[in-house]
Amino acid sequence: MILGVQDIYYYVQDMVRALRFYRDTLSLRVTSESDHWTALDVGGVKVGLHETDGGRPVPPVPRDAGGAKAGGTLTLRVADIRAEVARLRAAGVKFLGEIYDADWGSSVAFEDPDGNVLKLMQPPGS
Repeated sequence: MILGVQDIYYYVQDMVRALRFYRDTLSLRVTSESDHWTALDVGGVKVGLHETDGGRPVPPVPRDAGGAKAGGTLTLRVADIRAEVARLRAAGVKFLGEIYDADWGSSVAFEDPDGNVLKLMQPPGS
């Protein structure tokens, strides 16, 4: 029986670099930390960073025929997507396109330093 979400995590090659990005750039709160694992609280959801064994690169993320990365995407809810994009761009974050506006809200994808895809999402009326 599934009881809930234990955590969501991304593999990272360099924990120090990943921590600078998630804690310092994205301003997420660290709840626990070790050499190979860091847990962050994102609105009550545990998001983990798992360093690869011995610093070896993570196996490449498979791509579909269109070139999109396979796998999960962490979507972070924001109140003002344009202000947050401006803040993150100023910090050197690589965005994967422009903000997309739709009836369900606005979103934009970006990458962490290991190429993992994340998104910002602003619900309508926020």
